[in-house]
Amino acid sequence: MGRTVGALKNAGLMNNGQACVAQTRILVSDRRHDEVVDALAEMMSGLQVGDPTDEATDVGPLVAQRQQHRVQGYIRSGADEGARIVVGGDDAPADRGWYVRPTLFANARNDMRIAREEIFGPVLTVLRYTDEADAVRIANDSDYGLAGSVWTDDVAHGLEVASAVRAGTYGVNMYNLDISTPFGGFKQSGIGREFGAEGLAEYVELQAVVAKGAMPPLGAA
Repeated sequence: MGRTVGALKNAGLMNNGQACVAQTRILVSDRRHDEVVDALAEMMSGLQVGDPTDEATDVGPLVAQRQQHRVQGYIRSGADEGARIVVGGDDAPADRGWYVRPTLFANARNDMRIAREEIFGPVLTVLRYTDEADAVRIANDSDYGLAGSVWTDDVAHGLEVASAVRAGTYGVNMYNLDISTPFGGFKQSGIGREFGAEGLAEYVELQAVVAKGAMPPLGAA
């Protein structure tokens, strides 16, 4: 559990949550829900918020004051819609700077704004599922499909889950962007791919030549 939560710290809160691929919607089985929420809460409670040039800092400021206010608005929205704030809140952690407290939601539903929209800040939302089919259904119940991950002791089964979720890039027990592979999304996450051979293909113009008559020997110039 500790290793998984540590990996989710990076996957979910990279760049203070300001990443298009951040794994901020976390699906947890009913059976292990409380255990996972407690572990995430312990991890997030220990995060150091402050100067991004300080090596001890885990979470720095957001890109602009308007983004700070936007994220705080999402936190208020989650609480107003009935989700439980386990850690954090909408109050600013510092008098100066565009900081937001690392915030963890539990008891959330997938129809809430905090689950359906991209917050782009240090906010994680835990959603319950009953069985694997329910988890895949929730994962796919989104207007977006850029990136995701599955965490399991059975890597082969994790690959099966990955193939069932409609997301452009997917990790099994990790999430890192690999620029040697194509990157892009499904649904409202965009069209096309960058990186890898598929990304280079976007810049290639193809010419089709059709000829009638005797063809030169294969390999002839």
